[in-house]
Formats: sequence, structure tokens, C-alpha cells
Amino acid sequence: MGTSERKPKSVIWAYVYWLFGERDAHAFLTWSTLGGYGLGWLADITKIPRYVRDCNNDPRFLAELSERMRRNKKPPFSSSRFISAIMVSYLWGQLIMLAIPEDELGGINWNRIFHWFIPLAVGLGVWVVGNIGREKGKPWIAIAVSYLTYMSRWYFFDENVWLTLMVFSAALAFDTFSKSWRRTPNRKKSFVRRVTVLFLCAVLYCGLWSSYFYFNGKITDSNGDEIPVHEAIHHFFTSPWWTDLKQSLYDTYVYEIWKQIIDLSDPQGEQNSYKVLGVGPTSSQSEITAKWRALSREFHPDKVKDPDKQREAQERFMEIQQAYEILSNIKSKRRRKNTKSVREDEL
Repeated sequence: MGTSERKPKSVIWAYVYWLFGERDAHAFLTWSTLGGYGLGWLADITKIPRYVRDCNNDPRFLAELSERMRRNKKPPFSSSRFISAIMVSYLWGQLIMLAIPEDELGGINWNRIFHWFIPLAVGLGVWVVGNIGREKGKPWIAIAVSYLTYMSRWYFFDENVWLTLMVFSAALAFDTFSKSWRRTPNRKKSFVRRVTVLFLCAVLYCGLWSSYFYFNGKITDSNGDEIPVHEAIHHFFTSPWWTDLKQSLYDTYVYEIWKQIIDLSDPQGEQNSYKVLGVGPTSSQSEITAKWRALSREFHPDKVKDPDKQREAQERFMEIQQAYEILSNIKSKRRRKNTKSVREDEL
């Protein structure tokens, strides 16, 4: 289907979906940074109509874009995009730093391993912001500059200093050497692929925050002492209160539900045997025996003269014998059940 046949986008619906972002990368950045710390939401109020004209390939918009591309070999400097790249990359780098466990786990100092992912997160943050809309660029320059300036942490021991230096350097390098015009629109991706990518990004992002709260977060008890969250959680699940509650829940609900499932599945064939003989669970053994004898005489194969019905009678006769055998083998169980039922009726 050609571009002219595509259903045009609505500015009204664009404002309705404003919270989620109009493009995948934009959507992820919007909710993961709470709308660019609120500033992105304010900027989008005025920019959404332009986004819609871009998506609809509005002739006037395309003419203005072509003129800008003709005048500028590369996209001109945008203070709003540059600030966005700095904010996102700083957040991502800081998040990696926060998510690394402070203490050794399993005898391994994870800080020495995952600390090297901080410049990667910074470079990717700059690249994602730089690839929204009609601008694009490769991530390698931003990532390479991030790793080069990452070495400054051995000279500036304050993490805010070297992280800020790394973020500014990566954003400036991308804007200067990597940024270019996106002259052809991105190839349309399937809905499943888009949702999958966004879901994986969301899982990774939430996982980093969870790691921070679990390994490095602390809570304050009634005495004013700080306790690591992971220790508090461990102590909670090993506390007598939780173990007793868990066991009582298991005994009350899980066991009873499982017991009902087993009973309904009729593993011994007890329920089917009652149905075959036409008796009930409260029937006595003498009643079951009397019913069995009556049915055995009625469906005995020797009494059926018709050859076509003789096989059916034989199968029915065998079914009756099997049902009686099953109920006879579990008569002690039925006796206990009947006794319990009588006691409950008396109460």
C-alpha cells in the first residue's frame, strides 16, 4: 500500500496517546524518565502537531524539511535534543552504578565487573536520543568517547565529576561526528517485534532498579538502625511468623484443593463404580452386594440370545464385576466415611 493510501494520523489521538510516546524509542524514554523529568512532556505539547505532520508526510512539512536538509549538510545543533541526551545518558549510567551490589556476593566483587558497563550505558543513552525522528547516527563514536573519558575516574574520585565529564563528552562527540539526516523513513516493524523489544527493554530497566533496591537499599527499624533490604527480606521469610503462616495456608488451602482435585479425578475408580452399580457412597456393603447380584443376573451373557447384543452384554457384565471388586476392596474406607457422615449429621 502506498504512502498516499495510508490512513492519516490524528492530532487529537496523538495527544490522547501522548503519555506513551509516538515512537518506540520515544515511548520508552518517556515512561522510563517520567517524561524527561517533566520537561519532555512540556516540550511535546507544542511539538506533537509537528510529529503528526511528519508521520503523515504532510507536503508542507516535507518541503520545509527538504529546505533544511539543503541548507545544512547535517542536522544543526539542537539544545533541547542535546540536553535530553545528557539527561538520559546520565540517568542510565547512574542506574548501572546504583544497581551494582556494594558487597561481595558468592565471593565475587561484582563492582569490578559491571562498573565497565557504565560507559556503555552512557553511549547508548546518547545514541537512542540522537536517533529519534529525522536524525540518526552510529553508536560507536559515543561509546568509544565514553570509555576514553571513563578513565578520568582515576583522576577525579568524585563520581559526579567523571560521570558528568563522560556524559558531556559522549553527547558532544555524537553531535559533532556521528549525527546525520535520516533521509529515508525507518522500515516498518511488525507489532510483535515492537512489543517484544519494548518489553525486553522494560524488563532490563526494571531489573536494574530492582537490583538497586534489593542489594543496596536499606530500611530503618524502630531502633533507628539501618538494615540492608536483602537481609530484611531473608529474615522475613525465615521468621516464625511467616513460616507458621505459610504452613497454615498450605494446610488450609493448598492441601484441601489438591485433595479435591485428586478426589474429582477418581484415581481408584470409586465414583465410576457407584455409577455403574447404581449405588451411593453411603450405601452399606450388603446393599452393594445385593445390587451387584441383581445386575449380574440381569446382564449375564448366557441370558442374551441375540448374537449382536451378546458382546454388549458381556462388556456390561465385566464392568459390573470390576465395579463390585473396586468397592469391595475399599469397603473399610467407605465405612469410615459413612461413620464420619453420621457423626456430622448428629452434630
